[in-house]
Amino acid sequence: MSAGSVALVVPEDIRIPSWDLYEVSIPCTVFGKPQPDLAEPWYDLRMCGDGTSVEGRQGDEPAGSGLQLRSRYGLADLAGADTVIVTSVPDACVEDGAPVPGELVDALRHAYDGGSRMVSLCTGAFALAAAGLLDGRRATAHWMHTAQLAERHPKVRVDDSVLYVDDGDVLTSAGLTAGLDLCLHLVRRDLGAHVANQLARRMVVPAHRPGGQAQFIDHSVPATDPRGLGPVLAWALENLHRPLTVEDLARRAALSPRTFYRRLREATGVTPLQWLLNQRIGQAQGLLESTSLPLEKVAERSGLGTANNLRHHFLKQVGVSPTDYRRTFPAAGGERPHGT
Repeated sequence: MSAGSVALVVPEDIRIPSWDLYEVSIPCTVFGKPQPDLAEPWYDLRMCGDGTSVEGRQGDEPAGSGLQLRSRYGLADLAGADTVIVTSVPDACVEDGAPVPGELVDALRHAYDGGSRMVSLCTGAFALAAAGLLDGRRATAHWMHTAQLAERHPKVRVDDSVLYVDDGDVLTSAGLTAGLDLCLHLVRRDLGAHVANQLARRMVVPAHRPGGQAQFIDHSVPATDPRGLGPVLAWALENLHRPLTVEDLARRAALSPRTFYRRLREATGVTPLQWLLNQRIGQAQGLLESTSLPLEKVAERSGLGTANNLRHHFLKQVGVSPTDYRRTFPAAGGERPHGT
């Protein structure tokens, strides 16, 4: 497992509205701050200017408002990076159909042809699509812009219902916090579940939200509130190996099953059974990454029952088999995995 280099495309000589800075700051926070106690070396982050000169203001915002970013690196420095991230394109490219700057398109194609993993956050998907990197692929963006993305790029299979899409060497996310979810997902892929979980804890954010979770939710995670869902779900996470049911959780929360179902769905955007399955798949991922346990044991410890059941749900949720997933991560102690 390796962190590698990350080239972040930033708008150079473009005045960025304050609300667009969030997506730029996410990769800087995740990949730019060394974490020597988690992984050494950490990622090598380079901010690369795209050379555009469009002024990013909207509506009645006065000319010259926003912040200017200047970078030491140019688009030529995208080539050779292990990962290239595009967080946004000028608003005119989204709202008015203006073309994505040709220099950026060419640089993205060149980086991809050279073997870089390509990532977009929010409207950055328009840049990857303009470069032809999303043709024939499933991809997403912020739900407010997916209609324009689908209309402008009919070869892209746009999915507006998910937080992010991992298509191997090309990954896309919805906007705002979904971009953080995708960046943590990349850390999980590169350095394993333990590192990603510890980093998320330091950032005080959920360790893992599956990419297939809906964009349209009231809360990303259940808050610790007077209704008491937090402690119940924390208990469930410690007891995933047990055959838990909605009735079990509702009883522990001192709620009726119907009320518990409604409150959990309001808090997470998924049903209690889907929430349990998501957590069990996450635990299975951690075991596959960090141990050489046979699949039967992984299934038992994660509450998925049998190896066949693990394979079925893992393939459906993650997109690869447990065997293929495990091959990506050396087993603990350098041992070869058993039972795969």
